[in-house]
Amino acid sequence: MNFYVISASFLGTAVEFIEALTIVLAVGVVRGWKSSLTGMAAALALLTALVALFGVPLMQLVQVAVFQLIIGIFMLMFGMRWLRKAILRYSGLKALHLEDKAYEEELERQRKEGKKNSGIDWFGFATSFNIVLLEGIEAIFIVLTFGLAANSMTSSVMGSLIGLLLVVIAGVLLRKPLTMIPENTMKFVVGLMLSAFGIFWVGEGIGVEWWHQDVSILVLGVLLFLISMACVAVLKKAQRRAVSHEKRVSNHTGSTY
Repeated sequence: MNFYVISASFLGTAVEFIEALTIVLAVGVVRGWKSSLTGMAAALALLTALVALFGVPLMQLVQVAVFQLIIGIFMLMFGMRWLRKAILRYSGLKALHLEDKAYEEELERQRKEGKKNSGIDWFGFATSFNIVLLEGIEAIFIVLTFGLAANSMTSSVMGSLIGLLLVVIAGVLLRKPLTMIPENTMKFVVGLMLSAFGIFWVGEGIGVEWWHQDVSILVLGVLLFLISMACVAVLKKAQRRAVSHEKRVSNHTGSTY
């Protein structure tokens, strides 16, 4: 078992599952739980089939040494995208993602479709199916890339299953969005981990001898965290200067009249 892979897979997929759960709950409240849960189950069945068809053969056929460089590049690009959004959110240049707000917006969208159909409501089914499939595909990407690059698919799948199980249990017990979970912080951490793993595996692919092997992943993560915090501080300072400048211009303009 690989602790790093389990942790990264757990956090990365849990974020996707939380976002899917928010929509599934909204559909269930408005369009009916039968339609919502059936759509979710159908999407999970399709995702399971995709993993069985592509994930297992890839693990057996692809040479890890060759694959690490390719996966590392894609993971680095994926992680930097998450990290960029997190930096913008924490610097105030992008709105934080709030599950309660997303839940209310989806409730309103579902209500606008009018009266639900008896039996399976196909609008509700399609909504639930689409969101679970969409978020699930991203989760599969995370599972496959971590599992293949680290040659530890079991650890990657285990982390994902733990995330899925905890989110589903919390959703069943609470029946409301998981607003108590700091999702924006989780996305920040996942962005750091994806980027750190991406750099590490790109280095592995080109023959870099890392200091203390896997321990270097933690070092890379810390360095990326410090750089990210520095970027947040610079952006916040620039934003304050821009606001202060606008106020001075506004006051100067007002005083001329």
